[in-house]
Amino acid sequence: MYKVYGDYRSGNCYKIKLMLHLLDQPYEWVPVNILRGETRSEEFLKKNPNGKIPVLELEDGSCLWESNAILNYLAEGSEFLPSDPRLRTQVLQWQFFEQYSHEPFLAVARYIKVYLGMPEERREEYEAKQLDGYHALNVMEQQLLRTPYLVGDRYSIADVALYAYTHVAEEGGFDLSGYPAIRAWLQRVASHPRHVGMFD
Repeated sequence: MYKVYGDYRSGNCYKIKLMLHLLDQPYEWVPVNILRGETRSEEFLKKNPNGKIPVLELEDGSCLWESNAILNYLAEGSEFLPSDPRLRTQVLQWQFFEQYSHEPFLAVARYIKVYLGMPEERREEYEAKQLDGYHALNVMEQQLLRTPYLVGDRYSIADVALYAYTHVAEEGGFDLSGYPAIRAWLQRVASHPRHVGMFD
């Protein structure tokens, strides 16, 4: 059985939880408290020398880290990862977009507001995240006006990757009322029969 080391509130960890539920794969969840520095312990650093969650521990004790890399591993051979090279590359395109143009803004704004309680010394940083965060949402909206999912008409790990922080974007101060295609997509993703919520 897989072990997942993570924090339920983390979108990056939620990606793995959601993927495992979509695949109907059993797993053990091992809670890790990042605010207490648990990812910096000697024991944890043996699992991920980068000191971050999530970590997926395989049955042989080896570990995988970086959420989108784990998604690719889990989805291999499933309906959630296309076999066609062009479509597979589009999945990667959206995963790179998520890590470089989406997560650094939506997730960090949410972290400052929800995890840290909006300390005054980080308010300027929080406000700076809003502009680029809305740009990322605009990019997603344009795609989702054309296709029901990020890569055509099939739910893929591209959607899992972007859903994780987009569905809690409002916790980071982002107003989704002007993004009807994103809101319809969020409902589409959540309607999957094996969907699981972040706190379920």
